[in-house]
Amino acid sequence: MKWKRSERLVDMTHYLLDHPKQLIPLTIFADMYQSAKSSISEDLTIVKETFEEKGIGLLMTVPGAAGGVKYIPRMRDEAVREVIRDFMEELGHSDRLLPGGYLYMTDLLGNPELMNRVGKVFASAFAKEPIDAIMTVATKGISIAHAIARHLNVPVVVVRRDSKVTEGSTVSINYVSGSSRRIQTMVLSKRSMKSGQRVLITDDFMKVGGTMNGMKNLLEEFNCEVAGVAVLVETEHAGEQLVENYLSLVKLHEVNEKNRTIALTEGNYFSKGGNKQ
Repeated sequence: MKWKRSERLVDMTHYLLDHPKQLIPLTIFADMYQSAKSSISEDLTIVKETFEEKGIGLLMTVPGAAGGVKYIPRMRDEAVREVIRDFMEELGHSDRLLPGGYLYMTDLLGNPELMNRVGKVFASAFAKEPIDAIMTVATKGISIAHAIARHLNVPVVVVRRDSKVTEGSTVSINYVSGSSRRIQTMVLSKRSMKSGQRVLITDDFMKVGGTMNGMKNLLEEFNCEVAGVAVLVETEHAGEQLVENYLSLVKLHEVNEKNRTIALTEGNYFSKGGNKQ
């Protein structure tokens, strides 16, 4: 079947978006569409220009016999700020207040369109980093981890509080919860990680950073390295912060149960250089 250029462009764009950060040789497209490499190169130039003009991402060309093209997710600053504004608007509703000063976030974490946008924001920040996996703790961070992983094309590793018979032999550590100062346990299957991997850790909420610090310690048991830390919401904290280098989208300053108000501002995403990758 002979593909028209318009058909190739649509299908090629879909293929690239489905395979982020993966080097794709031109021969794959040439064979797929029964077209000459010169025609494929012209098509890719159109896709590249469109991606950059619309702020979809970057299309990198790797020269040489083993080269090809690679789609890198990327969002413009104004698009990132729009995601942050939309999330703060939803999170700032007074009916989200729960007894004890907690915020109801489950519906937001379960919103696929919103989480996909959040995932691309964090993926854009770490797109040029060599990352082998995304790690989070069950359960609320799982949707964020999968959203980031989808845009970086890497697997998700879920740390649990107790061992499951279906996961085989495990590695467990004890860590100090930053807010309550309680000793808690983290468990991860030995099959989940390979030595030497670079891992991006993420969670939905961070107070002092005890959970994040626990995941960092767990990675050391596997001889793996932390490639970055991504937090959806951080809280203002006057004491010692256990994690220093992290990116957050939103900062929670105060919850007033009496007045039913929630004080939110933009997190440190821009001040920490999340837009410089």
